[in-house]
Amino acid sequence: MTGQITISIWFFLFLVIISALAVLDRIFIPSVRWFLRRRINRVIDEIGSRLDIEIKPFQLTKRQVLVERLVYDPKVIAAIQTYAQKEATPREVVQAKVLRYAKEIVPSFNAYLYFRLGYWLAKKIARRLYMVHVVLTDDAQLNAVYPDATVVFVMNHRSNMDYILVAFLAAERTTLSYAVGEWAKIWPLQTLIKAMGAYFVRRRSRDPLYRLVLERYVHMATKEGVCQAVFLEGRLSRDGRLQPPKLGLIDYMLRSFELEKDRDIIFIPVGINYDRTLEDRSLVRALDPEAEKRSLWFVVKTTSWFIWRSIVLMISSRWQRYGYACVNFGPHVSARQFCRQNRVNLSEVDRETRFGYVEKLCKQLMNSIEQVIPILPVSLVSMVMLESVEQPLSAFEVEAHVHDLIDVLEARGATVHVSGRSRAQNILTALNTLRLRRIVIESEGLYRADPKHIDVLTYYANAIVYWRQIPNPN
Repeated sequence: MTGQITISIWFFLFLVIISALAVLDRIFIPSVRWFLRRRINRVIDEIGSRLDIEIKPFQLTKRQVLVERLVYDPKVIAAIQTYAQKEATPREVVQAKVLRYAKEIVPSFNAYLYFRLGYWLAKKIARRLYMVHVVLTDDAQLNAVYPDATVVFVMNHRSNMDYILVAFLAAERTTLSYAVGEWAKIWPLQTLIKAMGAYFVRRRSRDPLYRLVLERYVHMATKEGVCQAVFLEGRLSRDGRLQPPKLGLIDYMLRSFELEKDRDIIFIPVGINYDRTLEDRSLVRALDPEAEKRSLWFVVKTTSWFIWRSIVLMISSRWQRYGYACVNFGPHVSARQFCRQNRVNLSEVDRETRFGYVEKLCKQLMNSIEQVIPILPVSLVSMVMLESVEQPLSAFEVEAHVHDLIDVLEARGATVHVSGRSRAQNILTALNTLRLRRIVIESEGLYRADPKHIDVLTYYANAIVYWRQIPNPN
């Protein structure tokens, strides 16, 4: 009993590792999990008490439960059976395919990351890059929304900064669930985005099985009251104008909408605009079919140089923000009220009829978005420079033309974000910004548009196009 046993060093290390894992599994990991869960619950209770739109139980459900609920949805099960018979494929293979789709789509919302990391990060980035303003936020509007309704923010899409900006501005009121394209499916960004409640969408997929799984998830989240944000254009605007609305996600929300049984769906139009869109030249370039396609190396090199230069300027206290970034909220539209006005129950009509009503609703929402897009100094100066492209103007003349333009736009009901006190300074700053970017050329005190960058000026001026087409009420 007191004898010694000799074992090899590798076996001894193996036993040590097994013992350590056992201690972690039985003692430390449960303790850490309990500690983290306690902190997360504390955050949820703290945040939930001050949100206008509370976090729904659906968002706090374990991801695996949601995945299984989606995979075993009756309509998905029926589609699996039909697909297996049509393609002569084993049912298990098709079900495994659906499971992959479900795991890809369903987010893993983490309230602690959303409010402690995501909100802080979005706030820092947005305020570091822009002077952020909410123009005509009607506090009574969200308070007037039926508390049990599903709120959907529908907005224009000018920049990838939209995700950060709107999430930051809405975080004091609610959590947002976005549909994110495949561009974000890279590690570790993918994990972070899913933890923030976003779900991935294969925008170009024509697989009917995938489209059904996506549809059922959107329907499930909407039915459970999850607050969502939808870019109605479906992609970034290339020319600064609003693009025709994409009906897919809105149709998924309304396809099975029971008029008298389901909770109401409240659509809130949101207009976004920037004094400088970070991707403006790339977006405009995409409109030129003859433009040489940029290589991946060029994109990486340019982006890295931009980030490095920005960091150097910040460290040396020479950093200047890119002007204003503004968000404006329009009057909400109730899906229930829309259906009653049009005397239709969308869950009972055929596909073609339903799409007609969905298109009508989306056009109404798009028109509301266009009316609430904030008009900023760079857009105003760009319009003036385009209208005087053949005639160089002095800074004083540019300022006078912008003042006249503001008066016209305000008379027509546009939301112009150029404060009265510092209006002249804002106009001159916008003019100087365009000059420094070589979009406007200055010579002997006179300014004119650079012919090589007319397309960029047009991109910013197009934020005003809607209001220029409306006759003056006077």
